[in-house]
Amino acid sequence: MAASIERKNFSYQFRPWHMCCVVVFFLIFLTVPLQGEEAEQTVCESDKGENCGCGGTSRDKAMYSEPGEGGAETPKVDKDAARTTKHVDSAASRTNQMVFVRGGEFTMGTDEPRFPQDGEGPARRVRLDSFYADAYEVSNAEFDIFVKESGYVTEAEKFGDSFVLENLLSEDVKAEITQAVASAPWWLPVKGADWKHPEGVDSDITNRMDHPVVHVSWNDAVAYCTWAGKRLPTEAEWEYASRGGLENRLFPWGNNPMPKGEHRMNIWQGHFPEENKEEDGYYSTAPVTAYKPNKFGLYNTAGNVWEWVSDWLGVRHTQKLQVNPKGPASSATNDKVKKGGSYMCHIDYCYRYRNAARSNNTPDSSASNLGFRCVADKLPDGVEEVKP
Repeated sequence: MAASIERKNFSYQFRPWHMCCVVVFFLIFLTVPLQGEEAEQTVCESDKGENCGCGGTSRDKAMYSEPGEGGAETPKVDKDAARTTKHVDSAASRTNQMVFVRGGEFTMGTDEPRFPQDGEGPARRVRLDSFYADAYEVSNAEFDIFVKESGYVTEAEKFGDSFVLENLLSEDVKAEITQAVASAPWWLPVKGADWKHPEGVDSDITNRMDHPVVHVSWNDAVAYCTWAGKRLPTEAEWEYASRGGLENRLFPWGNNPMPKGEHRMNIWQGHFPEENKEEDGYYSTAPVTAYKPNKFGLYNTAGNVWEWVSDWLGVRHTQKLQVNPKGPASSATNDKVKKGGSYMCHIDYCYRYRNAARSNNTPDSSASNLGFRCVADKLPDGVEEVKP
């Protein structure tokens, strides 16, 4: 016997509490992060909700407070110990060598983003032509040659200040400072801080010529690369070179941050920002030749200093195969992308020393943990190619 189906007529009677449900629904809906241009401002917060201050050093966006106010207590550290770092002889050898990076296809980004708002995902396939990449971050010695030959003046020198980690400053320099970045009070705008004076007027780079140049803006990096017959890498080129041929790995060598108990990068050990135990050998920057290179022959693509890339910031990515992508044509927040993390990165504050991680600053911004390396489509005259 066929089943009979009866269509019932339903009536609805409004109750006041129904409106409450509707209001709650819309409030929840409005708290969902936007996926579009409105979401392009990077929010540097970890899973624990702690602020790393990665974007706080953008020159035209920094929000200031009095030192000691803001999102965290001003660190209490031994300043003499903080300013101590392992240096080598100032007569640094040339480090402008490049490695050949054979083109190919790889997976860029990740489907397991630690910071989804940064645009780390989704994982997508990218195909690149071959190129040459600097084996090392641009050092103070190499930048010094550029400045002496070109007469170039950096933007930090023109502005007269740059951002420095509070722990690195002398008491004399600190005494002259009246502002701090409100969301990250360990970042201080320091008068006279520039590439030649990384911690202000009473510091120099005499014993750090083989360390990465810092306090360089995106515009400064472009000027150097152009002078050297090179260019800034695209984000895709940078990530491809950093991964060294390994697919879906956190770091340039694999997933273990310390394979066989060996330090492979310069990051923060201890409770940030109060204590850096220097277990990796360095408090701030390390020589550009420190640690082992990846399989492509690149050094320090994880940690040490952030590295500018050519792309404008965008957080929405297609999952279709991209060929030699150059990023969006512009940025809603006027930010350029930087990659690799720095000596200030800690897993609880700025876990951005992973291959897929990224951050951003405006093109005129500079800081004591921000540098770069170059790439080229063909080997420039006079530049040595080194084999991995």
